[in-house]
Amino acid sequence: MEIADILSNQAFWVAVLRIATPLVFGTLGVLLCERAGVLNLGIEGIMVAGAFAGWLAVYAGAPLWAGVAVAALTGAVFGLLHALLTVGLALSQHVSGLGITLLATALSYYGYRVSFPKVNTPPTVTPFAPMDWLPVPVLSAQTPLTLLALLLVPLLAYLLYRTPLGLTLRMVGENPQAAEGQGASVAAVRTGAIVAGSALMGVAGSFLTLSAFNAFFFNMVNGRGWICVALVVFASWRPGKALLGALLFAFFDALQLRLQQSGDALLPYQLYLMLPYVLSIVALVLVARKAGYPQALMKPYRKGER
Repeated sequence: MEIADILSNQAFWVAVLRIATPLVFGTLGVLLCERAGVLNLGIEGIMVAGAFAGWLAVYAGAPLWAGVAVAALTGAVFGLLHALLTVGLALSQHVSGLGITLLATALSYYGYRVSFPKVNTPPTVTPFAPMDWLPVPVLSAQTPLTLLALLLVPLLAYLLYRTPLGLTLRMVGENPQAAEGQGASVAAVRTGAIVAGSALMGVAGSFLTLSAFNAFFFNMVNGRGWICVALVVFASWRPGKALLGALLFAFFDALQLRLQQSGDALLPYQLYLMLPYVLSIVALVLVARKAGYPQALMKPYRKGER
């Protein structure tokens, strides 16, 4: 009966959508990279860097949307570095991505320590306000970044499946030789996809500091980047299913938080913490067996090779 009370509470669904928002941004970013044939394991660090850079810009006096733009630009820069290593030099996508994560995270933490050497409590900014003017109850309690994330899903789907650019991008991820034969530059398409996808990852990080919270603190990303990588597989590399996967994980996460807060919880809190991850793994296993991944994913390509 208690779970029924939780599910009937509007605040629960507000929390689900709020938790899902950075996952939507991040998952769409990973999806864009992988559709072009490049695995981007730098997402965890890029989200940290986006969270810090966007927050620091706003703390320095920039408007909130300028902070989001700074976060996107920061993600794009790290994405360009990843593209130079994996597309330009054809290095291991796994090693490059993990290196980007370590580099971006370390630079962000170092930048925070240098900027605030004597501060014990993280400084705060004024975050985005809820969209009270919307007539939809659950959505009106969210910030504009959540609305942007939801709008990006059909926009990216339209781009991938209804435009020549989307067709070229998918062809590069499936058969780069055929794309090259049609006159497309595989390196340019892959680089553009990585940069754009990494920019979305940076925006995902900025949501945490400029919308969900009002400060930057260590470990705030807390593995969300790795969840996004798994959600892309769950979604079979489709934007609509990516949104569904993000909402599903957010549902489990919000549920375990409510179960922990209930006064008559009978199980150790560690089991509740495990709940969203265990259920997500189960869902991933059930779906991933039938997932059709891009055939050129993680395969370096050099022009003229067959």
